[in-house]
Amino acid sequence: MNILFVCTGNTCRSPMAAAMLKKKAPHLSVQSAGVFASDNLPASEQAIKAMDQKGIELKHKSQMVTESLVEWADLVLTMTEQHKKQLNHLFPEHTTKIYSLVEYAADGKQKDINDPFGGDVSLYVETADEIEVYIDLLIEKLQNLGGQNE
Repeated sequence: MNILFVCTGNTCRSPMAAAMLKKKAPHLSVQSAGVFASDNLPASEQAIKAMDQKGIELKHKSQMVTESLVEWADLVLTMTEQHKKQLNHLFPEHTTKIYSLVEYAADGKQKDINDPFGGDVSLYVETADEIEVYIDLLIEKLQNLGGQNE
């Protein structure tokens, strides 16, 4: 299964989510992108440090979300409802596979993952902890789908 995480600049939330899922479910193909991303920027220093605290290496280069990435993905998971709306507008033929991470992992719950951009490492750790809750729920949900998404 191919999973694409999407946030704004692709230097904080979606790279952290992608790195976590790759670590916890290495059989999945995972990428991340941003709706307003510059290409080839590293993950933020704070995101790297937050992931280090979880024992996860974050090697990343940012990229803009593109139609080819959305087509590649079996599932597109955004960090906010606004990101989801933007992608549904940009890629209307793919709306059936675009969800917010929280909505998909927590069965319809509406909640955004807060953007730690500009904050200190402790804020990034809080965000990483929040993302991890939903990554764990996502893995459980995919397993409960009978392994058809592996």
